[in-house]
Amino acid sequence: MSYAIQWVRSLLFVGQMYLMMPILGILFFPWAVFSRKGALTACQTYCRWVCWTAGWMVNLRTEVRGTPPTDEVMIAAKHQSFLDIIMIFGAVPAGKFIMKRELLWAPVLGQYGLRIGCVPVNRGKRSQAIKKMVEDVSRGTAHAGQLIIYPQGTRIAPGVDAPYKIGTSVLYTELGQDCVPVSTNVGVFWPRIGIYRKPGVAVVEFLPRIKAGLPKEEFMAQLENQVETASDQLMREAGFDPDAVH
Repeated sequence: MSYAIQWVRSLLFVGQMYLMMPILGILFFPWAVFSRKGALTACQTYCRWVCWTAGWMVNLRTEVRGTPPTDEVMIAAKHQSFLDIIMIFGAVPAGKFIMKRELLWAPVLGQYGLRIGCVPVNRGKRSQAIKKMVEDVSRGTAHAGQLIIYPQGTRIAPGVDAPYKIGTSVLYTELGQDCVPVSTNVGVFWPRIGIYRKPGVAVVEFLPRIKAGLPKEEFMAQLENQVETASDQLMREAGFDPDAVH
């Protein structure tokens, strides 16, 4: 019976979460059209709304650990569900992403993505996006901020192994910026697919930064070790044993 009640609460939460996206998008639109700050404020307001409603609607509290960066860096994060996107973006002042070009046509989402500085890319052509981004940075035309990327390329269920893609090291080398790794356990409570949201404490943790200039192989080894070790620890803290899945 308790599962059924939590499922219904989860359904209501998910419904209002997606309803609030266009509502806030429309409310902030006049400001966002003329100012990147307006677009960032709209997106960060949405992030705070989702975290707040998750706390009282499904008893899923959110916690950000470590020190979110405020300078121009690359953030390389573990990606388990939509919630880690919300929590990471909401914790930094000027987050931006490499986004699929198809999202440009998504109502609200596409327009705001461009306004906050996201870089649209065709599937399978990330190398072109990296080249364009580096060129924009060198010309001073790119929006300053924190570039959020997912080294494994997609959402990964808790405890599942997946390789870290080489494009992360290319971006790290070409941009010449420090990298801030981020670990998480959010997938224990908020799955990749499905309605049910499990009560608990979802955590994202900003780990010690990796300084710019390391060789690609050393950078990738250090990044993967930091993120996976810390994520496994957070999942154990949440009552999930990642070793049982490996």
